[in-house]
Amino acid sequence: MTVRLNLPREAGSVPAVRRLLRSALAVLHVDQESGADLELAITEACANVVHHASGTESFEVHLEVAEDRCTIDVRDDGVGFDPAAIDPPQAENDRGRGLFLIKALAENVRLNSTPRSGSLIHFEKSFA
Repeated sequence: MTVRLNLPREAGSVPAVRRLLRSALAVLHVDQESGADLELAITEACANVVHHASGTESFEVHLEVAEDRCTIDVRDDGVGFDPAAIDPPQAENDRGRGLFLIKALAENVRLNSTPRSGSLIHFEKSFA
């Protein structure tokens, strides 16, 4: 199953993407642990776009869900950022954990960003 979505850069897009992913995973009977990991990862990726991708009105989510793996790309055309400049989250701060959670929950995580040209986060998850 392959789905490509163009979504408005607004908070309401995040739960919509999460529900779509949950439905696709349920159709393929993906185990609950993998499904929960992917839901959290896609939530964090989309929330990062909503909160940080200034300079764009929309973003794109591309899902490829198969029986043994899921691949997700979240892309925006915002101002971009320097992935190397991201500091590890501090224990006393509730923010700044999204990319680190995605790296902990998913496989083959790649971040690409170019100033004034947008960002892409790619991640995958293999199923048991």
